[in-house]
Amino acid sequence: MADEERIELVVSVGPLDVVVVALREFLHRSGAVRTVAVVDREPGEGPAIVDCGRLTPIEVDYGDRVVHLPHAIELDARAPELPEVRQLPPFEVDAERGEVAAPMGAVAYLAAAVRDLAAVLGGRNVAMAQFATNDADAPLAITARADGSEPIVVSLGMEEFTMDPGWP
Repeated sequence: MADEERIELVVSVGPLDVVVVALREFLHRSGAVRTVAVVDREPGEGPAIVDCGRLTPIEVDYGDRVVHLPHAIELDARAPELPEVRQLPPFEVDAERGEVAAPMGAVAYLAAAVRDLAAVLGGRNVAMAQFATNDADAPLAITARADGSEPIVVSLGMEEFTMDPGWP
């Protein structure tokens, strides 16, 4: 493996530790299969992407290098106050038709929780969470920007649906 392809294993990502803790906690509370944040950094530095999947190393991509943290590592950071969220069963979906069968309000409930997670991250940061469906190739993903300047986007597999401003 070439040096530029190596991924460092680290025990902290410094100021991003709080983002790691927030994403991991939201993942566990919500039952999401993956949570991701795009986080602004200091002026002149590009954003960092923090990617937290179930029982996988947490990946932080700084643009010029990628580091991994063990999923269960103890970090010296306290999780910010996260939105209330509970786990829902996997959604029944038909990805070809763009249909989701779920209890009334379930998608809106999770969208509000992801929106609130993004707000906790602050600034113009972005939060995304993927949730299980009956089709492993078509997870349900919800993306929100912290400042609410853009509508929430719901994705089903490769299809994206931009929701109306103010939804949910």
